[in-house]
Amino acid sequence: MRVTDQIVIQEWELHESFIRASGPGGQNVNKVETAVQLRFNVKNSPSLEDAVKRRLMAIAGRRMTKDGELVIEARRFRVQERNRADARERLAAMIERATIAPKPRKKRKISPNQKRKRLEAKRRIGEKKLNRTKPSVTD
Repeated sequence: MRVTDQIVIQEWELHESFIRASGPGGQNVNKVETAVQLRFNVKNSPSLEDAVKRRLMAIAGRRMTKDGELVIEARRFRVQERNRADARERLAAMIERATIAPKPRKKRKISPNQKRKRLEAKRRIGEKKLNRTKPSVTD
């Protein structure tokens, strides 16, 4: 399965199992296993670089198992072949998204004028709150 020009996932890395889908389909739902469960072992994949693996694991979220396996369930369609294609497309999209490294955050300095304005606003609010206190009664 070709994801990008540099990344090609071998067929032996993908494990598909077929399960019964819920939802519409009449009696067919109870008889035919049309939903697809696609498993891809991200941790041990020789096709992906370490940085891509880390980002893919972060993107996958709860679809990731403790063993480093990505599980994608496709049950949108009533036909097994379309669900297989859908699962593979979703996997390819996730891997493609993981190949793009996030831009590093640029640290910005607060201008002295902004700092002064912020502190003045804090001081004004503090004074306003001080004026709300009840006067103390002294005998």
